[in-house]
Amino acid sequence: MSEQAIMEGDHRYKIFNRDVIKYISMFTMLLNHIAQGFLTNGTMVYKLMQSIGYFTAPVMIYFLVEGYYYTHSRKKYFLRLFLFAVLSEFPFCLLFGLANYGRLAFYGMNMLFTLCLCFLLICAMENWSSNILKAGVIIAVFFVSRYFDWPYYAPLFTLLFLLARKSGRKPMLAASFAVPAVLFGVYYNIVPYILYVGVVPPIAVLYCVMDIAAIALAGVCIMCFYNGKRIERGRTFSKWFFYLFYPVHLTVLSLLLYVRL
Repeated sequence: MSEQAIMEGDHRYKIFNRDVIKYISMFTMLLNHIAQGFLTNGTMVYKLMQSIGYFTAPVMIYFLVEGYYYTHSRKKYFLRLFLFAVLSEFPFCLLFGLANYGRLAFYGMNMLFTLCLCFLLICAMENWSSNILKAGVIIAVFFVSRYFDWPYYAPLFTLLFLLARKSGRKPMLAASFAVPAVLFGVYYNIVPYILYVGVVPPIAVLYCVMDIAAIALAGVCIMCFYNGKRIERGRTFSKWFFYLFYPVHLTVLSLLLYVRL
């Protein structure tokens, strides 16, 4: 079964094309980065904007997997990702270095580098026949991803989306969003209290639910409202906007934060 089989359903609700969902994800990412750069950690506004931003990563990875099959040139696709990843690294480290340490500091590899890593994982899964080699690549990618944005979860999303695509079953696609969402929410909000405090406060449970809800919303958006199409007009503009937005918004935010400090 193809991905088209997964997307079948009540077409009355398939109102979003790929570009609309990407624009939404850019906005939610912007909210997340504004929160991390300018708001006080621990406040409800900060947490709300941070959680909303978790909508973005699964959407980006889902369309990365989709793009692998639809692009005219996988080589050019990867090179574009890599080029803009390089352009984004300095403002990425400047923004989050200033926000967390008050200075420029290495803050891991940015999300576009993460997408490059996931793209290579897709290539290995789709082109190598040896299961031993595939297992080795999976282990290596998960290990290396600890130095990238969205460590561990990005390759997990990638593998699950690949499995969902091949199965052609909606429950599998739903699980591809749900399983990482629950793991993410519990690991970052519940586990620290269990390990270091012994008691999980209600606010931690609320934060966990907020994180899970944002990722789940990405799944709902794609499964229930995505029509499988691209925007009819302005495709070239949208294509380059998505690449340029990442380094440009990081640069603007980092400069604003630098001036503020």
